[in-house]
Amino acid sequence: MDLQFKISKDFIEEIQEFVSNDDRGAILNAISTLHEADIAEILDVVSMEEAKYIFRLLEDENASDVLVELEEDVRVKFLDALSAKEIAEQMDNMDSDDAADIMAEMSEEKQEEVISQIEDPQQAIDIAALMQYDEDTAGAIMGTELICVNENWTTDQCIEEMREQAENVQYIYTVYVVDNQKRLTGMLSLKSLLFAKKGTLVKDIYIENVRYVDSYESLEEVASMMKKYDFVALPVLNPDKILIGRITIDDVVDIIQEEAEKDYQMASGISDNVESSDSILALTRARLPWLIVGLIGGVLGAEVIGLFEEQLGDFPQIALFIPLIAAMAGNVGVQSSAIVVQGIASNNIDLTGISGRLLKELGVALLNGIVCSIIILLFIFLVKGDLTLGLTVSLSLLAVIIFAGIFGTLIPLLLHKRNIDPALATGPFITTTNDVIGLFLYLYIGYLFYF
Repeated sequence: MDLQFKISKDFIEEIQEFVSNDDRGAILNAISTLHEADIAEILDVVSMEEAKYIFRLLEDENASDVLVELEEDVRVKFLDALSAKEIAEQMDNMDSDDAADIMAEMSEEKQEEVISQIEDPQQAIDIAALMQYDEDTAGAIMGTELICVNENWTTDQCIEEMREQAENVQYIYTVYVVDNQKRLTGMLSLKSLLFAKKGTLVKDIYIENVRYVDSYESLEEVASMMKKYDFVALPVLNPDKILIGRITIDDVVDIIQEEAEKDYQMASGISDNVESSDSILALTRARLPWLIVGLIGGVLGAEVIGLFEEQLGDFPQIALFIPLIAAMAGNVGVQSSAIVVQGIASNNIDLTGISGRLLKELGVALLNGIVCSIIILLFIFLVKGDLTLGLTVSLSLLAVIIFAGIFGTLIPLLLHKRNIDPALATGPFITTTNDVIGLFLYLYIGYLFYF
């Protein structure tokens, strides 16, 4: 397998030429050493007909891995182009969690058709069971393939049973120990198993007090636990404490990446999870709500300026620094909210200590505000020669930075406390609100100074 290979335009064109010439041998020879992810990348960029042609040349196990590696939006189109029988053949070779994820991308009608054509009845049952879990829970991403031994077995019996179970498990991270009711009691170290004397009982050498997650635990909690304790696999139990599956680190990495992409889009003012390849209507629907929020904010800002229209007419120099105040208010608010959202995501912020967090942010805002205010005061006094204007802008800037810092900290904390994604607070909402209130503070302080 060539792990250093990179897909080039020339290579893609060569593959497409092989397809047009119906040269199956050349295609298989060209992709024989490639990783499944590289083959998936090829299928992502060629036409659908070419992708189906190449896919049908792959061996079953290789084909199923490639299907898992495809980009989600491409895979959805690909699944539509494949028959239920072709998809079912791939499901037999997949881990149950991957199969369930892919199944969820199809219509209910096609799901039923595919499930009915899966040859392995246990695989069909496992996939159907996983699809019953909410997509944001541990059960939705767990796999049912694992190595499990009974605490009452001897080490000899244990090894024989493990050999049989290992046929259905691609990677063995941990050997779990259960009692006669299939309830998790611990895990077995391979080292302990290898060094144990013949006839030793598993319950005499296994490790107790294993960390686990409930099947209905949130994905956020799962990711946090695996990150904190550096787990590569985590057992999943049902409400009766029966071992029903495991979550592996590759599943959690995918979840973390998806959450990061989602938060980045929300922070950018995109309300739905979209891809660049989505339709114009889908992209518009995702962006328009927050553009309207910005538009309303702009109207409110204009109304604030209108309240002080007479004063601005008498002292137009105040208007010169309106963009500065608005920009600083938005920047400080986004900075503060971004730090808080990051802390919430990594569980580094205790929501019971909101007052402490606000006091800390107040100190940061005060220090930053003083430094920025002194700089702008010196600039206006030395360049413009207007001390009154300098004091107006500098004091306004200090007030705006303090307000924006506190507001940007408080809003994501309150959103999280009400189970609303705090990433909303890092986007146009914070920027727009701080712009409007920042303008009001600036113009009102100017009014006090000049009138």
